[in-house]
Amino acid sequence: MSRTENIFDFLDAGIRAENLRQKSIANNIANHETPGYRRLDVKFEEILAKSLDEQGSVEMDDLEPLLFSPKDSLVKENGNDVNMENEVGQLIENSMRYKAYVRLLNKKFQQIESAIDIR
Repeated sequence: MSRTENIFDFLDAGIRAENLRQKSIANNIANHETPGYRRLDVKFEEILAKSLDEQGSVEMDDLEPLLFSPKDSLVKENGNDVNMENEVGQLIENSMRYKAYVRLLNKKFQQIESAIDIR
């Protein structure tokens, strides 16, 4: 149960969450015609918000994305609730979040390299 303020841990958790979300969206799109299939989604932002304490510290062991099936989507006659327009929108949003996490990670590594190169 380690508490951390390390930005790398947060970025790692975010990248893992977006990776899992990407897989769930791809699975939803692949099964958009499968009778009885219910779409999958990922909870991460809610888990992050709940894990923050009063000082802004986070229990990193609790910061794992959760795969779940939301039951609030409109279900078609075949029992499937995948909406392609929604999934494509989610795919675009997820891609932007993933890229933001990776860019932040690259920026942190550049800062470390700059600090090491200072003479």
